[in-house]
Amino acid sequence: MFQLIASRTSSLKSDVLSGLTVALALVPEAVAFAFVAGVEPLVGLYAAFMVGLITAAIGGRPGMISGATGALAVVMVSLVALHGVEYLFATVVLMGIFQILAGVFRLGKFIRLVPHPVMLGFVNGLAIVIFLAQMKQFQFLDESTGELAWLQGNQMYLMLGLVALTMAIIHFLPKLTKALPSSLVAIVTVAALVIGLDLDARNVQDVLRDMTGDPLATIAGGFPEFHIPMVPISLETLQIIVPYALILAAIGLIESLLTLTLIDEITDTRGRGNKECVGQGVANVATGFFGGMGGCAMIGQSMININSGGRGRMSGISAALFLLAFILVGSALIEMIPVAALIGVMFMVVLGTFEWASFRLLGRIPLSDTLVGITVAVVTVLTDLAIAVIVGVIMSALVFAWKHAKQMDFTVQGDDKQKIYLPNGPLFFASIQTFRDQFDPANDPDDVIVDFANCRVMDHSGLEAIDSLADRYMKAGKELHIRHLSPECRDLLRKAGNLVEVNVIEDPKYKVATDTLA
Repeated sequence: MFQLIASRTSSLKSDVLSGLTVALALVPEAVAFAFVAGVEPLVGLYAAFMVGLITAAIGGRPGMISGATGALAVVMVSLVALHGVEYLFATVVLMGIFQILAGVFRLGKFIRLVPHPVMLGFVNGLAIVIFLAQMKQFQFLDESTGELAWLQGNQMYLMLGLVALTMAIIHFLPKLTKALPSSLVAIVTVAALVIGLDLDARNVQDVLRDMTGDPLATIAGGFPEFHIPMVPISLETLQIIVPYALILAAIGLIESLLTLTLIDEITDTRGRGNKECVGQGVANVATGFFGGMGGCAMIGQSMININSGGRGRMSGISAALFLLAFILVGSALIEMIPVAALIGVMFMVVLGTFEWASFRLLGRIPLSDTLVGITVAVVTVLTDLAIAVIVGVIMSALVFAWKHAKQMDFTVQGDDKQKIYLPNGPLFFASIQTFRDQFDPANDPDDVIVDFANCRVMDHSGLEAIDSLADRYMKAGKELHIRHLSPECRDLLRKAGNLVEVNVIEDPKYKVATDTLA
């Protein structure tokens, strides 16, 4: 039995009103991402409804909003262009299966490997992406040229004025009352103003018309219908969809788990990553069978929800149900909403999402961390989230390895008859060259001791370095003794095995990052 309302942090009223605000902002986003992927608007809207509903009900992060996203759409477009929409539906089903398996095998815990500088870069990069995405709404389809052109004169001034009014209401209303979500009040107020004064402002219908080229374009539709993807069941089909499914599953989980982590920090609560993997997977499997394009967590809409007071599962559920109501019966009203109101809401999300405190950290944190954060932000803007996070994690790992490689140092004791080496620091792939360079088998005395009391062997490379050292001393005809290694190290060493001195009381106990030294 899942909990609809998170006690102490949310209420049914706040969740429902917040869900309505999110649903209003979901419409243009879902339609836009559908066109990015090269599919019909309803394919994006159905995905936003089904993914949002199921993840809200059974996912691991109450208050997080999921739906069709641009990060997935940019991968889908080539699949749709080459093989058609039916292959997309089959891929989304397989994507969901991969995500369920990730949750079952508890792979969600690996999100802990994402360092804080990467999180900062991710958040700042996404804030910039959200901002740049709104720029398209300041353009219109020029019928004389058939191309998009920037708004001019009074239309541009009106758009900017309405955006500013929306942002002002969102900012100042909470200082007066928190009875209603300020974003919802702003949207309703600006819409009433535009309709009441008959202002010539672009609305959702205008956006649909520009995207489709059809003046009668609408978001109206019926219930999603069960539909088995019409693709041949063959090895060739699997060869087509498996690579796309793996990429989509990875991107979806990375974006969802990072968004989950961000909301955890904002709300001072903790979501369940593995449960979210399963929730996302079930949602995508269902979406693929009901004609949707799949999806994952949406940081922009999640921030709208959190800032509007949505904390419980009912906020995401109500957002999905309101979206379905818009599709079924409320399309005419939704299409009248001024785009400026939605832009204003998203601009406030940008201001709230961007980590302005990161500017104050410049010069106060290591230069390497600053470069990682900037790189992740730039790559997020230029490519996509998954690549950016992978690049950031690799950069952070290399920096970490380099810093710890320099921590390896030696103390040498002894005389002409016996020499004792005491390495200090971690022995792993980045420090083995420093380790090797300290020894001189040709000139050392006949009795040599290497004491690992203050040195921890971290990986396969470290074990190989010890084995290689033992081989060098054996070839030089010298007697080598190795002390204070963990039992696992002793088991995995080959050439040095009979040279290791065992002291059950003093030998440390730890595991090494390797399976075997075959």
